[in-house]
Order: sequence, then structure tokens, then C-alpha cells
Amino acid sequence: MMKQVQGRILTPQGWLQGQLGFDARVRSITAGAASAASGHIILPGFIDLHVHGGGGVDVMHGGSAALKVARLHARHGTTALLATTMTAHLPQIERALMGVAAGMAARDSDGAQILGVHLEGPFLNHKRLGAQPPLVLEATLEGVQRLHALAPIKVLTLATEVGQHLALIPQLCALGMRVQIGHSAGSYEDGVAALAAGASGFTHLFNGMTGLNHYQPGMVGAALAHAEFAELIPDLEHVHPGALRAALRAIPKAYGITDATAATGMPDGEYELGPQRVMKCMGCVRLLDGSSLAGSALTMDQALRNLVAIGLPLAEASQRLSQYPAEFLGLAERGHLAPGAWADVLVLDEQLRLLEVYVQGQLIPRA
Repeated sequence: MMKQVQGRILTPQGWLQGQLGFDARVRSITAGAASAASGHIILPGFIDLHVHGGGGVDVMHGGSAALKVARLHARHGTTALLATTMTAHLPQIERALMGVAAGMAARDSDGAQILGVHLEGPFLNHKRLGAQPPLVLEATLEGVQRLHALAPIKVLTLATEVGQHLALIPQLCALGMRVQIGHSAGSYEDGVAALAAGASGFTHLFNGMTGLNHYQPGMVGAALAHAEFAELIPDLEHVHPGALRAALRAIPKAYGITDATAATGMPDGEYELGPQRVMKCMGCVRLLDGSSLAGSALTMDQALRNLVAIGLPLAEASQRLSQYPAEFLGLAERGHLAPGAWADVLVLDEQLRLLEVYVQGQLIPRA
């Protein structure tokens, strides 16, 4: 059945006041006269490529956890996501991946589309773990292929300076993975070499990597100087607004992610992040000893409001939460509103509060 929403629609050509018609896909976008809904804002659904949990559940729990996470985030405008793992013992990672595969097969109409896996760990540098547990491994092609057979790995975070990781990048790319540099103690030169080898992004830029110094530019300097894509956590806690603006100015298609944990959408208290306990307090999530931020409690609708609050035009803020992550994964039918694209549609009021969320044309329950 065809559905229609009216308001100010963000199209690939710019804003259009009118009506969007859709079933599972967008069928029409037409200019029209003002109506009672003329104050509504129509945006493409958010695409979150780094989601650990939400609603009290962690992807690492396996089983139906990924489905529950996808339902929580859909209520906040995320229409597609990558279920993201933690560094852990291999049997735990394997259990999580099998749960993600089951969630993908289930095609739950009340949740965001699970596009695959972001494997964040265990192929990291022990010197830049942040909130990741000290269970790192050196990657091998055979080991990654075994994990990839359990669930499709779309993004793989790699400390590219470790062992033979640099040489492994082209082989991972050949498997269809996007390799991101992250949790890395590497130098600027290491970052440039990884990009030349085929790495295509940076995992939560600024966090978990060597910072920018004018004598030693570090991984952050490599990203600012050379990257087309990079993740950023726009919760205004992980990265100062000034650093966010610098990165958004330097990296053409830097995009926002939540790095959300089980604490997202939940009251303050203790939660799990992989094999660890974390504490949510006053909007932040930290390890119990307070030594490090441990993911976030961010949702993508709040990320949109935060980006606008630091000065981005609404259209650009939307691009950095929808279009650019879709482009990073090569998703031609998501991340924008145009005839033929999947009908992943957000309806917001003028204060950027969500009114309706549609995933492939299906209205998501709001409670």
C-alpha cells in the first residue's frame, strides 16, 4: 500500500516542499502546496556503522541481542546499522557473529536493517585499547575468513602497524571488507602507508589513536591530511566541538556514528560492554574505575541535533549521518531519498524531534 508524507523534503538535489510517496521503496517526490504538515522535515533514515548495543543489550550477548539492539535504535531514526563486536576470546566473538547472522535472516519489521558486522577487535594495538579488554590478537587471512563465514564483516578495525597487518589489507579488501585504522599506536607514516594499501577509513577518529602534534602528526594527522572517510562520535563528549569542526572541514565525507552501548536508552547504572562492566552516569558511559570513556549512550537523532548545534546546516548534518555512511559501504539504494531508493524515511518537527520512522516503508513503533 502506498504511503505519503508531506513537508520539507531533503532530496539529492536539495530541499523541496511537497509530498513523498512510497511503499517499500520511494515511488515519487512531488512539489506541492503548503498543508497542515508543511512544517515537517523529511530526511533519509540514519545509517550507523558502529553500534555495540542499546536497550540494556550488547551485541556480544549473541542470540537475539542484535535484533533487540536494532529495535531500540530504529526508534531513534536509525534505519540500517552494523552490529559491532568487542575484543574478546574468539568463542565469544563467534557466538556474537552467529547471533548477528540469525538477526539478519529474521528480517524483523520493527527494527533497523542489520547490514552486517563491524569487527572492532581483536586485531588492535594493546597500547591503544581504550575500553577494549586486553585480549588482542594478530590477524591472519585464514582467521578473518573463518569469522567472515559466520556473518558478513562489512567493516574491520585494524591496528595497521601491528605485525603483518599492513600486508593483509589488500586481501581483506578483496573479501569486500572496508578496513578502518583504529585502536592504533601507529605514526603518521603508518597511516599514510595503510591508506595507500587500501584502508579506507578511521575508527572513531581522535579516540584510540595517536593524536596530532605539529612535529609528529600521528594517525589523526594522516586522517586530516589524506582521508576521504572517517568515523566521528558527535556526542560532544568523545571529541571537542572544535575538533569535530576541524575534522568535518578536512575530511570530505567524515560521518557520524554512535558507538552506542547497552546503556543507550536506559537509566543511569551498570551495564555490560563485551566482557566488561561499565557505568552510565549523566549521559556518559565509562569503565567502572572511571579511567576511560567506554562507548556512548548516543542515539542518531541526538547526533543530528548535536551537529546542528555546533553549526552545521541541517542538510549537511543529515548527509553525515545517512548519505556518507551509505557511500562508505557502497550502498546505492540507501542514504538518500529518490525514486527507487529504499523507503527509509524520517519525519521530524521543526525542533528536530522524531515524529515517524519508516524502515523500507514499514512504520516503526515508537514505544
